[in-house]
Amino acid sequence: MGKSVLQLEMIPHFYPRKLPKAILFDWDNTLVDTWRVAYDSINVAREALGLSPLTLHEFWSQPHLSLRDASRDLFGDAFERGEKLFYDAVKKFHLQDLATLEGAEPLLHTLKELGIYTGVVSNKDGTLLRKEVHHLGWSDHFHQVVGSRDAEQDKPSHLPVLAALEKSTVVPSHDVWFVGDSIVDVHCARASGCVPIVVGHGDASQEEDIIHAKNCTGLARILSSL
Repeated sequence: MGKSVLQLEMIPHFYPRKLPKAILFDWDNTLVDTWRVAYDSINVAREALGLSPLTLHEFWSQPHLSLRDASRDLFGDAFERGEKLFYDAVKKFHLQDLATLEGAEPLLHTLKELGIYTGVVSNKDGTLLRKEVHHLGWSDHFHQVVGSRDAEQDKPSHLPVLAALEKSTVVPSHDVWFVGDSIVDVHCARASGCVPIVVGHGDASQEEDIIHAKNCTGLARILSSL
């Protein structure tokens, strides 16, 4: 049986019931819908290398690592060429197919009004990530946008979190919420000492000791209760 709406929006007792000082967001499949471009681009690269395409099940079963951490598994010994083929394919379509997820933009407006420090910590290539943020007109919503290769290590390392907070006086703690959709995001939140928030109903939503919301609208409801 799935969790009820009430259960989805409960805050575990060991997390403070107060507004966070900072909220850091994953990007893909947390604020925006981008999975199809990633899936198709992986398979364009794999087929060019003579590899069988990933099925949808195989794609969703992949850990949400950055390409620099996952490319050997995806493309084998030809991983450097595979990365180039992948990025060539992504660059053709990632802006025209970019779509925001339900409640994402209203949530960002609310956080701006509340004066909460916000940032993005993504395993997407940093240059492509910032192009997508700019394309949506969301650059003013984030104090810092950190993608793959912007820090020495990518998620689940804590280093991108430190980079995302460097323009603030906030330190990783229960004053910082880390919002994502994947196990990698939960691990990153825990590695950095932040509160893990999971949106959506993927495997990460079944993790213990998280705050879980159906989507960004549900997260907004949680914030409004504090």
